[in-house]
Amino acid sequence: MGADEGAAGSAGAVGAAPGPVPHPAGDGGPPPSFRQMWRELLPLGRSAAGGYRRFAWTGPDLECREWFREQAAVRGLAYEVDRNGNQWAWAGPDPEAAGAGSGGGSAGDAVVTGSHLDSVPDGGAFDGPLGVLSALAAHDELRARGTAFTRPLAIVNFADEEGARFGLACVGSRLASGALSRQGAHALRDADGVTLAQAMEAAGQDPGALGPDPERLARIGAFVELHIEQGRALAETAHPVAVASAIWPHGRWRFDFRGEANHAGTTRLEDRRDPMLTYANTVLAARKKARLAGALATFGRVAVEPNGVNAIPSRVSGWLDARAPDAGTLESVVAEIERAAGERGGRDGVHVEVTGESATPLVEFDHALRDRVRALLGGEVPVLPTGAGHDAGILSASVPTAMLYVRNPTGVSHSPAEFAEEDDCAAGVTALADVLEGLL
Repeated sequence: MGADEGAAGSAGAVGAAPGPVPHPAGDGGPPPSFRQMWRELLPLGRSAAGGYRRFAWTGPDLECREWFREQAAVRGLAYEVDRNGNQWAWAGPDPEAAGAGSGGGSAGDAVVTGSHLDSVPDGGAFDGPLGVLSALAAHDELRARGTAFTRPLAIVNFADEEGARFGLACVGSRLASGALSRQGAHALRDADGVTLAQAMEAAGQDPGALGPDPERLARIGAFVELHIEQGRALAETAHPVAVASAIWPHGRWRFDFRGEANHAGTTRLEDRRDPMLTYANTVLAARKKARLAGALATFGRVAVEPNGVNAIPSRVSGWLDARAPDAGTLESVVAEIERAAGERGGRDGVHVEVTGESATPLVEFDHALRDRVRALLGGEVPVLPTGAGHDAGILSASVPTAMLYVRNPTGVSHSPAEFAEEDDCAAGVTALADVLEGLL
């Protein structure tokens, strides 16, 4: 892994304590404001392209994790890292007894909020971090209001939500909920062949402990995740905040196109078995099939062998991300894309193989919690579906979950152009605080 792997190794056991560790509340002064926290986090993992490369268990990600631990410490929150690498900061009537690892508290009594700090390649500053910073700021606002914490409140940073390094999204929440097995997690490798287990061990986390965490999830009565809007539904409205209704079913598929390597300058066009042609045609077919079905299909990653300018490729691998309003449409669109790839491969003399790598079903957020969240915000806020996956969606099968979206005037996400106005971020913090106060 080079520099990143070295940085991960030198970071040591970042918060790898088996149970919650209470920290003193600094010098007794006020905790960092939202703006101060944003300034501290902004440079961590920034790439030359202006976006972020905070990939799971690399140096930049570990810096973000250490920042989260420090934020827990300055607030006097009980800090712990669970068996799957997710970070927790607990507050409540008795913070030292609030954490799930302590054995304190009752089943279903905890209110949890947070998101993630890792990023996609050259992603924006808001996706994930806005939810974590807003959770910390909402906690501070509740303290300033004098809110009585009659139930435990936890702020969480989920590990490896984006899946940028190991190819599977929401690894931390999938493991906790049992949607990903220990064996499945140990099989994950990055592009350099480093396994998830090796990366976690280098960061001081025990990969042998990976697996379902039913006791922890049983503690959670509600999970509310705030996230930047990934679209422009709020851009033309007077509302800075919306409530989520559902997450479209979605998944990832790997398409392998195998042809024959040959010389680009001497091989006649009619003699070629060029997998790049089949791949390119499949990309166009994916766009057409998705448009006709009202779905979304994207080939966003590609690997070419031998990857020479003057060589016809022997193999092209492309990763398809597909999403649709319902499972039937998603299944049909992917099948049609696969059929188009096979037909074109037959004409090009190219073998096509398709492997499903992940699948997430339709998520309907808990209706009772969704309606309560909306009522706590005055009952007039928009309710929006999304095609983007989130930890809240994974956890929805185990605990009641809800989401808030903060207006994004650009509509752009997974890009440095991702943006939210400062006033809208502040409105998001207030909305989240209002919701948490109503649930505590």
